[in-house]
Amino acid sequence: MMGPEELKQKLKGVFCVQMTPFKQDGSLDLEGMRSNTRWLLEHAEGQDFVFVPEGSNGEFFVQSEDEFKAVVEMVCEEVAGRHPVIAGTAQAGTRETIKRSQFAQSVGADGVLVVLPYYVPPEEEGVYRHYRAIAESIDIGVALYNNSLVSGCWLRPPVVARLAEIPNFVAVKENTSSVLSFRMMQKAVEPNAVVLCGRGEEIYPFVARFGCPGFVSFLSNFMPGRSLEMYRAAREENYEEVDALHERLIPFFKDPEIVGALPPGASFTARLNAAHGPSAGLRGGASMQFASMKAAMDLVGLHGGCVRLPMLEIAAEEREELRGILAEQGLLD
Repeated sequence: MMGPEELKQKLKGVFCVQMTPFKQDGSLDLEGMRSNTRWLLEHAEGQDFVFVPEGSNGEFFVQSEDEFKAVVEMVCEEVAGRHPVIAGTAQAGTRETIKRSQFAQSVGADGVLVVLPYYVPPEEEGVYRHYRAIAESIDIGVALYNNSLVSGCWLRPPVVARLAEIPNFVAVKENTSSVLSFRMMQKAVEPNAVVLCGRGEEIYPFVARFGCPGFVSFLSNFMPGRSLEMYRAAREENYEEVDALHERLIPFFKDPEIVGALPPGASFTARLNAAHGPSAGLRGGASMQFASMKAAMDLVGLHGGCVRLPMLEIAAEEREELRGILAEQGLLD
């Protein structure tokens, strides 16, 4: 387990938000996830790569506390200090988030990732006190997940700048697709904290131009090599290669502004979301990325497994279309 200052120096590269596989009967497939983690370790050896169990793509929101503990402990055990481990520990309230954060520290996590309090958007001062209380309850690093899509609020740069003065507040996973908002966050909090691209390979090419040190990725669950290629190209300022890699990943894009600028049907993920609508939400199509990414993991020989209700699986014909996309990407033998 590394201290906050050491962790801050290692917050770069690809941050893999690990999928949590569930069996057909709905139970946790912990050994399947252990196998996935070992596979990722092989591909990440010698690379800037961070493991993030129990994040959004890990479906923390449908798991029990015991399942959360089993997953975090297993990942820390397998990674064993070779790469940073930042565990998602967010709950809607401060006290329960502190409990999970303290557990993550006890089993060897290097930091915790905490999404904004959800359900009831609190006052800015309340959010500031929330993160300060979490940071004061543990010795490891704390990262803010600034995601308005799931929380209904967004913490403005001046408030985050106050948080960045806390000694073990180390990073912001900034989930905006606005380059302007991202840049304003950088200017407010750096160098006290690291600002990461929370929107993965889809948005990273744009913010990499501002020196963004890394991005949070779900695609790296089954194509870590491609994610690392993009990161290395950006580090070398080879933006022609970055843009070429970005274009190859169009089938997986889901940002409305980007998808809206593409030829109709170019994004498999966007078509999948639309096909499984109408969504119960207010932001358009259903969120099928969890099921499709788990299907992709199964197709490449990993343990993707099932999603849990209320999310649904993709259809058989959609799975076959996904197989073709993965073959085109060179990911199938």
